Order: sequence, then C-alpha cells, then structure tokens
Amino acid sequence: MNKIILIRHAQTDTAGIRLTGRAPGIFLNAEGREQARILAEKLADAGIDYFYSSPLERTMETANLIAEKHKQPVSTLDNFLEVNYGEWTNFTVEELRGNPLFDRYNTYRSNTRIPGGEKMEEVQTRTIAGIEKVCLRHPGSAIAIFTHADVIKMAISWYLSVPVDMMHRMEISPASVSIIELYDDSAKVIKFNQTINYEI
Repeated sequence: MNKIILIRHAQTDTAGIRLTGRAPGIFLNAEGREQARILAEKLADAGIDYFYSSPLERTMETANLIAEKHKQPVSTLDNFLEVNYGEWTNFTVEELRGNPLFDRYNTYRSNTRIPGGEKMEEVQTRTIAGIEKVCLRHPGSAIAIFTHADVIKMAISWYLSVPVDMMHRMEISPASVSIIELYDDSAKVIKFNQTINYEI
C-alpha cells in the first residue's frame, strides 16, 4: 500500500483572485509562510518517506519548509504542475467573467480547452501518471506531493470515479491535506481538505 499525501501550497496574494497558472515569481505571503510553519509542526510525526513537488515557487517554498522537519530532500515532477492557463494566465476571475469560453469552462470542463492551454482531462491524465510513477519508484511508502488545488481535485476525482464536471463541488484550501491510500486493486480517500485548523 502507498499512502499519497496531497498538499496544496500555502496562501499567496493571488490565490482565488488571479489565474497565475505557471507564471514565475509567485511566492507565499506572510499568512502562507505561517500556514506552512504550522503545517510542518502538524506533519512532523506523519512518517512521510518521500517528498515531491510541482516546480513552481509557491509549492517548493511550502514543501521545503515541511521537508526540513523530516530532514528529507524535495524532488520536483512536472506532472504536478499547476493547470496551464494559456492565454488566461495572470487574468483575474473578474476580468474573465462574461467571456463565453470562460463561462463554458466553468460548467463543462471535461470538454473545454483553455485557449493556448490544457483541457482538464489532460491535467487528470498527467496527474495520475505522476502518482503512478512515484508509487512505482517507492512501493509501500508514504509520499507527500505538494501541488495545486485543481490538480488535487483531479486526483481525488479519478480515484473516486467522480466526473470531471463535478469538480466544483470540492473545496481544496491553501495548506490543506488530502490523503489517498492506494492498494493493488483499490483506492481509499481517507482525508479530504484537512486544514491546519483541524487534526491531520
């Protein structure tokens, strides 16, 4: 059995406001650094064997603060990158509201491609491929993956057989933890969107 610990990066100034996507130079703000510090304390005895992260600054910053407690290095894997928002990168949600394609994207993500970017099913495919890759490398291990909200939603949707278009019914908060246990013939989501205000 592999335990996959999915952790969303901690708070930034743009989270929930702007589609920063893969734009460089987005770091944790003061609140986010405090969230990561608290999360590091909560996960200090979690028995995490390996640490993987999206290569973006905000995920690496969160991952490094927690991996230091375990005296473990952090490996990056592009499979866990944020959604490629293409032409929408760095637009605010308000600026895109009323755009017919953006409206369709928010109701029919399974078959709507972001202009110059990804379809959500492509995000899911690369995410699951990444999880399978790290499980093959480290069988029987607890693996922390630091990534982004929609990437976590796609992983959970896959293992629960939830349609992609239902992803809006999930909430993945900054610095939250979701845990999936993967067996040879099944999967179990045992924690979902556990924030630092709850026991992890």
